[in-house]
Amino acid sequence: MKLLTIKDLYTIAEDDHNKKILNGLNIEVNSGEIHVIMGPNGSGKSTLAHTCFSSYKYIKTKGSIKFNNKEITNLKTDEIARLGLFMSHQQPEVIPGISLATYLKTIKKANSDNFNLFEFYKEVESILKKLELKESILKREFNVGFSGGEKKKIEILQMLLLNPKLVILDETDSGLDVDAIKVVSKGIKLFKNDNNACIIITHNTKIIDDLDVDKVHILIDGKIVDSGNKTLAEKIEKEGYSNYINENK
Repeated sequence: MKLLTIKDLYTIAEDDHNKKILNGLNIEVNSGEIHVIMGPNGSGKSTLAHTCFSSYKYIKTKGSIKFNNKEITNLKTDEIARLGLFMSHQQPEVIPGISLATYLKTIKKANSDNFNLFEFYKEVESILKKLELKESILKREFNVGFSGGEKKKIEILQMLLLNPKLVILDETDSGLDVDAIKVVSKGIKLFKNDNNACIIITHNTKIIDDLDVDKVHILIDGKIVDSGNKTLAEKIEKEGYSNYINENK
């Protein structure tokens, strides 16, 4: 079943209408799949993620985005999220004055028909152990003073707690050491099943070493110029993007 279908998508920057970012991007993601998007800095990877959520920073000038057979091109961010689309941020937000426990409780309630406090804490404690986080972190203010690794693990915690249909991980491995990357990768494996899908935006192939990746896409100048299996990511790791950049000049 197709979960995400993006056709001929073009975007410009909200603060500079002459700045074209996505230039006719096409991609399809089915249930049960893990897709990886790679590309040099400024190629449009993060723009793609934010555009799927109708970020105010980008204006869609052409194309369509369908999620779970529903047109979401012009929906608001919260409406898209409620349909079962989740995004982890490259630079997670910091919210002083709100404990992590309160934040998690709030988002869980908003996405649950029958919220049970006991079951909630039981589930959270189980996920914390799997992500190698101490329960004491729940009492701390949301991401205040958290290390880079803790912030990224909290993003994965939210993903596992909400259990969305499709996740877009925007460089979740950025700035992490080898051990933290392994924990994040483990979280992706815990999430993944035949009924959901995952898009991983990354510069680093280490996060996919232990994952069964279905497709790897190369994004250059706002469009996908090549797709393949996991060996394509290994090729990029060795050779870089210079050949693709030269071909698309």
